[in-house]
Amino acid sequence: MVARPAHVPVLLGAILARLAPISGTWVDGTFGAGGYARGLLDAGAARVIGIDRDPLALEMARPWAGDYAGRLELVAGNFAELDALAGGPVDGVVLDLGVSSMQLDRAERGFSFTRDGPLDMRMSQSGPSARDLVNDAEEGALADILYHYGEERASRRIARAIIRARGEAPIETTAQLAEIVASCLPRPKPGQSHPATRSFQGLRIAVNAEFEALVRGLEAAERALRPGGRLAVVSFHSLEDRVVKRFLAARAGQGGPGNRHAPEARPAAPRFRLLDKRGIAPDAAEIEANPRARSARLRLAARLAAPASPVDPQALGLPELALTSLR
Repeated sequence: MVARPAHVPVLLGAILARLAPISGTWVDGTFGAGGYARGLLDAGAARVIGIDRDPLALEMARPWAGDYAGRLELVAGNFAELDALAGGPVDGVVLDLGVSSMQLDRAERGFSFTRDGPLDMRMSQSGPSARDLVNDAEEGALADILYHYGEERASRRIARAIIRARGEAPIETTAQLAEIVASCLPRPKPGQSHPATRSFQGLRIAVNAEFEALVRGLEAAERALRPGGRLAVVSFHSLEDRVVKRFLAARAGQGGPGNRHAPEARPAAPRFRLLDKRGIAPDAAEIEANPRARSARLRLAARLAAPASPVDPQALGLPELALTSLR
């Protein structure tokens, strides 16, 4: 019997139930602790290709990957290139967006404001870190990141505080940054999130170019899926979910109406069929067992036969910073 993972991924039960029967080759494009890949393999997938940009995720999976007798293939890379990394048409793609529990729970990775550690936040463990961004970026650029990616209304106040603090000494740790942010905001009431939540989200998204990867990853999934293949995307905040929702609506031929400035375009042949209209949220039992599931939203679609084509990022509701990067 294959050992069960300690971490149960969000909405796995809903994915397996709504997309049953599970068969053929699947891509877990955000492998993390491997929970989705295990679930798919146990449910009947013949093969799962687990992709992750975090080398630690793949290293931690190697001791148990062999239990699946060659049915699990681990690949280092970004899900933005999942079609090339998969190497051929696949029957399903699962994407779990954002930071993984494995990354959040390790203080040395620098993702969490509740665990003091070096200010890092790099999923790939390479390239510029959050420390570099916080200590080197101009005030306006910091404010834009916090506002557009973190939806932080006090972004300019926080950016000014960061500039003042780093003028005295470099900001090196998550605790230092969390304290600076908290000093700019009212004390939270019981039940409210930590004052640094939105700022940490914004910095993490910027460090890892998450919106750019999301758009490229959705396009790559469209290219990789064979007709009849299924796509499942789990998001954890409204910005991500908005992009996924609009992408799938557009690819299902449900684009918005035109106006006098931009007349309605002739609809293209749909590339996907939506398998749910509103998205699927976790039930009360799952939220009680895993409070991190509270904000999750699952969207499902089935690939149709129309050829894949590039998407217009302007139509996806992306933050302006991400649009600039994708142009």
